[in-house]
This record gives sequence, C-alpha cells and structure tokens, in this order.
Amino acid sequence: MAHYVEAFMIPLPSKNLAAYRSLARKFAKIWIAHGALSVIECVGDDVKPGKRTSFPQSVKLKADEIVAMSWVTFASRAQRNRTMASFMSDPKAKALMDSVSIFDGKRMFWGGFKTILEA
Repeated sequence: MAHYVEAFMIPLPSKNLAAYRSLARKFAKIWIAHGALSVIECVGDDVKPGKRTSFPQSVKLKADEIVAMSWVTFASRAQRNRTMASFMSDPKAKALMDSVSIFDGKRMFWGGFKTILEA
C-alpha cells in the first residue's frame, strides 16, 4: 500500500545538532500519537552545492550550517490531513513550535507527497 509523506527541509546550524535531535524526538512522539506511521530525521552528509540547484541552495545554507531533512509518513493524504489538524491543535506541539529557536524557520520549507513506488 502506498503511503503519503510530508517532507521538511531545514537549515540547521551545526552547533545545534544535539538540540535538534532532542527537539525532533519530542515532535516525533507527538506526530505518532496523532496518527503518523513513522518519522524519519536526517542530516546532510554528502550534499554539495550545485550549479543551478541543490539541497544547500534550497535553504540558502550558510557556512556553519547543515541541511536537515525530515519526513513523516501517513496511510493516506486524508490521514495526513486529519493528523496535521490534530497535531497543530495539540498544546504540546504548539509549545514546541513556539519555542524553536535553533534554526531559521523562514528558510525551512515543506510539502506533501503521494508515493508512487515502495519497494
């Protein structure tokens, strides 16, 4: 069965990696409690700047930053929509979002993706 994925790209100051990992664990627990199937957090390991486009360019990466990429999986887009509404109204999630100061949220971007293959 194909899943639905919400993906996030974040410019993260390298010095804040431990704080981000801790924050991500808290967010993951809330996502799962509201119906997400899984949460995956990654940081760039081999993401060089490109000539026209790249992961670093997508978030206007600075010299002291790394790219963090996350995705949350759901059974369907409808489930994502229900989970997102529930998640966004959760006081714990709101408090965490309001407290985030370890990266520049204005350079973060996200979107929903319909899977076309899972192998």
